[in-house]
Amino acid sequence: MIEVFKTNVFEQDHAEMLIVQLHKTFLEIKANFDLEDCDNILRIKYTTGSIQPAILINFLKDFGFDAEVLPDTVSLGGKLFL
Repeated sequence: MIEVFKTNVFEQDHAEMLIVQLHKTFLEIKANFDLEDCDNILRIKYTTGSIQPAILINFLKDFGFDAEVLPDTVSLGGKLFL
C-alpha cells in the first residue's frame, strides 16, 4: 500500500532528515520526497501492514512541517474521479 501526502517541505536537507527519522521510527515503511512536484510530495510505501495517516501527519508536525493526504484521483476523458 502507498500513501501520498502534500507537504510544506521545500528544502532537500529537511527532506533527508525527515526520511532518516521516518525510517528510524517506522520500520515497516519506505519513504521518499518529490520536491520537484508542486505539492512537495511525501510517498510512504508500507512494506507490511499500515499506519494511520494521522500518525504520520503528527510526526511531521513534531518537526515543524505540515502534511495532508492527497486523495486518489483518476482522470478519464476529461472527467475527474476520486
